[in-house]
Amino acid sequence: MKRYRPHILVVIALALVLSTGWHGALRNVLTDLRFAWQSRSATGSVVVVAIDAPSIDQIGVWPWPRSLHADLLHRLEAAGAQDIAFDIDFSTPSDPASDEAFLTALRTVGGSTILPSFKQPTPNGGAVHINRPLKSFSNQSWPAVVNVAVESDGLVRRYPVGEKLGDAQIPSMAVVLAGQNVDRRPPFLIDFSIRAGSIPIVSYVDVLRGDAAALDKVRDKKVIVGATALELGDRFSVPNGHIVAGPVLQALAAESVLQNRMLRWTSDAGMIVGLAAICLLMMYSWRRVAPGARVAILVAAGAGIELTAALVQERWPLVIDTSLFHIAIVAYLTAIALDEIDFRSLLGRIAESRFHRIAMSLGDGLVCTDEHHRITVWNPGASAIFGYMPTEIIGRPFEALCAIPGEAGAKAFAIRDAARQALLVPGGAVVVEFEGRRKNGETFPVEASFSGWQGADGFQYGAILRDISVRKREAERVRYLAEHDALTGLANRNTLHAGLVSLMAAAERRSSEVALLVLGLDGFQQINDMLGHAAGDLVLQAVAERLRTEVGSKALVARLSGDEFAIALDCAAVGEPVAAFAERIARAFDAPLATGARQHRVRISMGVAVYPDSGQNADDLLSNGHLALTKAKLTRRGGHVIFESAIRQELESRLTLESELALAADRGEFELFYQPQVRLIDGCLVGAEALIRWRHPVRGYVSPGEFMPVVNTSALSERIASWVMETAGRQARAWELTGNAVRVAINLSPSQLHSGDLAHSVAELLRTTGLTPSLLEIEVTEDILLHDEVRVLDMFKRIQQLGVRILFDDFGTGYASLSYLKKFPLDGLKIDRSFVTDLLADSDDAAIVGSTIGLSKQLGLTVVAEGIENRATADFLVSMGCEEGQGYFFGRPMPSEAFEKTFFAAELEAVTAA
Repeated sequence: MKRYRPHILVVIALALVLSTGWHGALRNVLTDLRFAWQSRSATGSVVVVAIDAPSIDQIGVWPWPRSLHADLLHRLEAAGAQDIAFDIDFSTPSDPASDEAFLTALRTVGGSTILPSFKQPTPNGGAVHINRPLKSFSNQSWPAVVNVAVESDGLVRRYPVGEKLGDAQIPSMAVVLAGQNVDRRPPFLIDFSIRAGSIPIVSYVDVLRGDAAALDKVRDKKVIVGATALELGDRFSVPNGHIVAGPVLQALAAESVLQNRMLRWTSDAGMIVGLAAICLLMMYSWRRVAPGARVAILVAAGAGIELTAALVQERWPLVIDTSLFHIAIVAYLTAIALDEIDFRSLLGRIAESRFHRIAMSLGDGLVCTDEHHRITVWNPGASAIFGYMPTEIIGRPFEALCAIPGEAGAKAFAIRDAARQALLVPGGAVVVEFEGRRKNGETFPVEASFSGWQGADGFQYGAILRDISVRKREAERVRYLAEHDALTGLANRNTLHAGLVSLMAAAERRSSEVALLVLGLDGFQQINDMLGHAAGDLVLQAVAERLRTEVGSKALVARLSGDEFAIALDCAAVGEPVAAFAERIARAFDAPLATGARQHRVRISMGVAVYPDSGQNADDLLSNGHLALTKAKLTRRGGHVIFESAIRQELESRLTLESELALAADRGEFELFYQPQVRLIDGCLVGAEALIRWRHPVRGYVSPGEFMPVVNTSALSERIASWVMETAGRQARAWELTGNAVRVAINLSPSQLHSGDLAHSVAELLRTTGLTPSLLEIEVTEDILLHDEVRVLDMFKRIQQLGVRILFDDFGTGYASLSYLKKFPLDGLKIDRSFVTDLLADSDDAAIVGSTIGLSKQLGLTVVAEGIENRATADFLVSMGCEEGQGYFFGRPMPSEAFEKTFFAAELEAVTAA
């Protein structure tokens, strides 16, 4: 079988080619190449009268009147043309006059004209339609078929001698022009070695206008009239990449006939004989002749047979098919190659070359060793990691790359152990880490993937090495970020939770306590708003540093989120009560915090939760610590609150109240009551203070002291304050329209200053209601003025420019009231009821009130005294110089309807009586 294997391969190749038809494509390619090698000129006996682009430009858009073809016939006849063939469709009638003129011309030339017939497929795939010239034209002309067949590769090679149309056998146009007999011969191959460019072509329009040069070219010639212009589309692809027009293709076919170049394929017998000869020659010489000589014989045989075929095709109208012969030669050459090449060695060299290319291009270090663990392969990646060049390290033991035991705590590493493990692991590879040593002595962590294999020179080992020092540093950084706050470096919430769990477990064993302090910065949002978040971050870092300094190693300090921090400590380790520790932490922030060029005073509120009384686990302790912080921010800013169960109940009640207040705002349960303000000297009404009331659907009227503290510290504050200002303004305008110009005072909420532009809101209220600005009065308290003094000052100035009055409410209750009288643009102040109630009995209150009235008069401010409950107090205030007052003596807060009946009706009666 081995002896006949090459010949079996050739037979299989030939069978495969014959079954797929590939030999036909090869045969066409070889024939076309011979056309390209052999160049012939046309005889000049056939001339094409071209309907070309210049003719269309001068005559007009195609199709033309047949009277022009009649004139062309007369011109050609007069010029002495022999036979005239039209490659134009005359199968349908046109203009009768033109058809008659063309028919007359056909009669005049005496029947020497050839008109085309052709088959045309129908668009829907039905029967083929045959187009023939009109019967009147057919009677005066010779019929000819112009159809050509396009092969599967899109080229035209064959030309029919004739074709049966209906019952008649009609010759092809080239055969008629050449004067050949019509028989049933098969189609022939057009000789495309005849150059298409050598066929004479004259323009239709030149012949039509009688151009002497054009007429001279057609004298005694056979003429084909047809379209060559691109836009008419009558074009065919022919061998060797050429494209020719339909009339030129007919002329080439006619030239093939005239030059006796009607090419035909030779018999297959010659092909079979040639194949048999080459097979016998190879069977005889396969083991007797060297492979090189056999290759030379095959190449010479291929060249010889192809040269013979070219000479035969040039001399006689015969085309020898050599395709299978060449396929057999290629198959034998392949068999020689397969028989001679040592594929195992070749594949080995290919694998070695591929391995070398991959190894040298790896970014990781690649090191191979022999069975004695001496380095044999060293790639650039290994040089980049260890600093050794290949010449410095190849031949040295692998241990030269390992840190010496004792250096920087390095552990001894033995490649023998790793190699042994690699042999035991499925897949033959094991990953280990060891301390490596660079050429400069630096040690670093290395990850190595070891494997082993049997090589040509014994057992060998390989290792892919990576410097993982960066990875380890990144892992440490990720671990640090997972456990610490990125801004302050303190422990984060997760680390705090884990620390609490550990502290509580230890405390449970010792029956001791664990305290958690949750700290919040008071007013930190104002720092962010005024100075920006960058300044806020500096403050947070300064707070963290102070906490670290104050606490030391006694406790765990963490940042929870935003401006919240926490301290977890074992109470037994601190050595002082939790309350004392909390006070000490709070006092630590009495000194300002330095952040660059700025200093900030920050107060700390704290909520304290103690295990086990305030929670049995870390989550409970955190939750209760937050509740205690919330209580501290509401009641003891700057101090601490230790969690008690009552705090949770109180805050839950607050949440319930907030929910009810939100529903009350949606359902319109709030009302405004108005308390009169009078001129003390005569009791005349000068104004009213608008006071909010809540009519609860179940509880009735709820005291403002119960719900207003919740409103002022909730998200409802701005909404309710805006409603109060708008409602009071509209009520003041309604009274003004009835002729009762009463000044209405409203209390300003902190949210109205912090959330938006209050001056713009006041201006918009005055514009929409039409209220006279002097009838609106705004009362502010000291806690509003504490924050962002510059912004508040600018806003108050803009409000005063509108004509609205601003009064300082609850004067005398704050520590900086006098300084505010100087800083802020005020129109008056209200003396707090706490100084007025006991005015007659308490000399200190009398001194304070008297001094305040005197100071106000010197500053040009109006003074309104609150809490007047009897005539004696009112008279005493008048004697002190107080101008206005309010209190139960003049009237309690009442709805607008009751206010109108009480005061406006009384004024009307007084006017009527007068």
